[in-house]
Amino acid sequence: MIDVLVVDDDVRVAEINAAYVAKIAGFRVSCLAHTAGEALAALETHSVDLILLDHYLPDETGLQLVGELRRRGLLTDVIMVTAARDIATVQAAMRHGALQYLVKPFTFAGLRSKLEGYAALHRTFEGGGQAEQSEVDRIFGALGGANAGPAELPKGHSTATADRVRAVLRTADAALSAQDVASRAGVSRQTAQRYLKLLERAGRIRLTLRYGETGRPEHRYEWV
Repeated sequence: MIDVLVVDDDVRVAEINAAYVAKIAGFRVSCLAHTAGEALAALETHSVDLILLDHYLPDETGLQLVGELRRRGLLTDVIMVTAARDIATVQAAMRHGALQYLVKPFTFAGLRSKLEGYAALHRTFEGGGQAEQSEVDRIFGALGGANAGPAELPKGHSTATADRVRAVLRTADAALSAQDVASRAGVSRQTAQRYLKLLERAGRIRLTLRYGETGRPEHRYEWV
């Protein structure tokens, strides 16, 4: 599980963001904070992998908090979640090492896209080893945001169906065929293929070929 600290000065917004996080498989909310001071105190007593951080806090800005974390040697990952949209703040967030920047107001799908991209990145780093250029490119593109997954679907596509297909792939123990995905998601094979193509183009699944003794190779899909 990926433990998340949600930091927002608005108590209600913090609770909504925490509820969103709790709905995403593989994530859990470790604690909530409403000031930079509370966030620092929480990090002293809780194990946290990721901070969802508002910029506008009553005691100091979110970026000042990130600077303090780095001075203390805390390398906890940060995704900014804020209404601050001026380019100077966005640039400063990048320079402070924020992995992503989500502008308020946002949808659940928008946050889910960011967090699922982070989860893929987290798994890659846990695996260790060496990286070829293609792998490096994938790592740097893992947090691409709305384009990292079908958060905004093309016309004629269903969010509910996309969620079912994604859930099937994320929980599978091995690569699946389009028919496997269709059966588990409760959709037709043709429908499954449409959503698999979207996920493949977004870089969220890996396509491999399995060759049998005869006939064409079978396409197999697995979550990246």
